[in-house]
Amino acid sequence: MPYVDRQNRICGFLDIEENENSGKFLRRYFILDTQQGSLVWYMDNPQNLPVGTVCVGSLKLTYISKVSDATKLRPKAEFCFVINAGMRKFFLQANDQQDLVDWVNALNKATKITVPKLSDGQQNSENQKALPDVAGPKKQVSYKTEIIGGVPIVTQTQHEGGDGADRAEREAMQRSHSQLPYFLGRPAQDHNVIKSGYCVKQGAVMRNWKRRYFLLEENSMSYFKSDLEKEPLRMIPLKEVHKVQECKQSDIMMRDNLFEVVTTSRTFYIQADSPEEMHSWIKAVSGAIVAQRGPGRSAATMRQARRLSNPCIQRYTSRIGECSSTD
Repeated sequence: MPYVDRQNRICGFLDIEENENSGKFLRRYFILDTQQGSLVWYMDNPQNLPVGTVCVGSLKLTYISKVSDATKLRPKAEFCFVINAGMRKFFLQANDQQDLVDWVNALNKATKITVPKLSDGQQNSENQKALPDVAGPKKQVSYKTEIIGGVPIVTQTQHEGGDGADRAEREAMQRSHSQLPYFLGRPAQDHNVIKSGYCVKQGAVMRNWKRRYFLLEENSMSYFKSDLEKEPLRMIPLKEVHKVQECKQSDIMMRDNLFEVVTTSRTFYIQADSPEEMHSWIKAVSGAIVAQRGPGRSAATMRQARRLSNPCIQRYTSRIGECSSTD
């Protein structure tokens, strides 16, 4: 779901068809900034990218004429909506139906409160001032500007080093798995997987932030370099976890959706992609700890913990047996 960050901007992950009519949707982090009058998207949350990283694409709100559901236009693309900007249509995929409704409403509301379009001469002058801010002074990154139906669209065309671009694309594809039900992502080792997905974790030594794939099971919480890895970077036994809660130092760390897992030897700081995901992880880990330590633990207790952990799983309750067999 989109959420409001500390700068009062609406943010969240969406999939976008960057190349028109390609049918290929890529995972991007969107920021709707009504103060700047723009919609920009990045490879990931800018908090997790190197300082100075520029956006992948941007669109001025004054050029958006309408945002609407695109189910009929793209029947094969689930939770799809379209942004009409001049002659160009931007097709995007939300994470679920409520996410779609929230983004459509937010974008339509934002376009209604923006300043009316300027004349052509003023518009070109304004674009010349704005484009350097979007592109930035980085020499190792190139951009292309396309005038489509009178709308200037700025997109990044080249990254420094081909390997870096390929790696970024692979990471973007891996991040898309974080929004799927747990049994559709990384193959689970057994049916005791309660919740899984990508989050960002602070390192113990360098204090840097890296995206990791987390796996919550009956007796432990593990994290991996990616959902393709078999061996975890670390496994945290739930018996060592004292508490899991929303982080009280989130203001100091300047991180949204931050929660902490406090163990005997260390406190793990973990950032989710949205407030809903943060609360889902807190509820899932807390539920797993109660199920492990509480009296009369049973398979029914574990199933209840799974249902509480993720709304996606609730919709598939009747298929748990089927999904477990495919894991």
